[in-house]
Amino acid sequence: MINPNSAIKKLQTRIFPFTIALTALAVSASAAFYSVSGLSKLFAGAAFAVIIMAASLEIAKLVIASLLYQYRENLPRLLKYYLSVACLVLILITSMGIYGFLSAAYQETAALAGNVDAQISLIETKRDNVKEQLAIYSNEKTSINGAVSDLRSGLSNNVIQYTDTLGNVLTTTSSSTRRALEKQLDQAIKRQTEINSRVDNLNQQLFDYETEIVEVTSSNNVAGELGPLKYLSGLTGKPMDQIINILLLVIIFVFDPLAIALVIAANFAFEQLQKKTKENVYGEQVEEEEWDEEHAHDMVLNQMVEEIGDDLFKETPPPPLPKKERLRYKDITK
Repeated sequence: MINPNSAIKKLQTRIFPFTIALTALAVSASAAFYSVSGLSKLFAGAAFAVIIMAASLEIAKLVIASLLYQYRENLPRLLKYYLSVACLVLILITSMGIYGFLSAAYQETAALAGNVDAQISLIETKRDNVKEQLAIYSNEKTSINGAVSDLRSGLSNNVIQYTDTLGNVLTTTSSSTRRALEKQLDQAIKRQTEINSRVDNLNQQLFDYETEIVEVTSSNNVAGELGPLKYLSGLTGKPMDQIINILLLVIIFVFDPLAIALVIAANFAFEQLQKKTKENVYGEQVEEEEWDEEHAHDMVLNQMVEEIGDDLFKETPPPPLPKKERLRYKDITK
């Protein structure tokens, strides 16, 4: 009877190497894609040729890694050294391609961010000009409001007192003064109306510019993409370009070496699946038996049965053969 635990254990033992192989393939394929894309952008004049060359080099790199592991003991020393150096150089080329791809992607985003910043800067300049004009007109509005108030007060207080020939004190208004004050008041009110209209227009322009800044800022995804980098830049006090450069170096030093390591690990895992052999006393290669608890238990039981059978055979010898069988046995032996 098959032990379910043993069957599950064997299944897991066979599934895990395929998982490693699939992971190695995924990482290697993504690294190759980014590398080929990056190299084609670095050499845009011959992009198609570079794609073919880089793709073949990526495949050769994986084959070299597997070859160095599978035949590490049989390869000639000079060939082994050359393949090792070639594999390292190919890793550097792949890393360079990945760096070019990621840096180009960052430059595109940074260019969009620069355009957005330029738009916002232009809008802010217009807004600041409007604020300056608004401040000037606001001061003039305050002055003209005071002048209108003073002129109206002067009209209300335009009183002249004099004594006639009879000694009576008479109170009257000066018509010339009233006309002059009324003319000045009309001019001041007209100017006040113009200033109020200008102030209202400037306030509306200021509101429009503020709204435009908010729309430009929120209508693009650049802020979300570069937000973490800007935060790190402000936190560390270093330029955003320097931070992205450090991040790219960390990625490329992990990406392709991890792919090669997973390829070697997949070769190792599949090698462990192969049945191990050993040389017997006759010099033949035979399979090694798996040693587990179930196998050990079966061996102990078989040995016990053999020992019990031998003891029974010694104590009770088998019955003699019948006469016909004895004669037949003699004929056969002759």
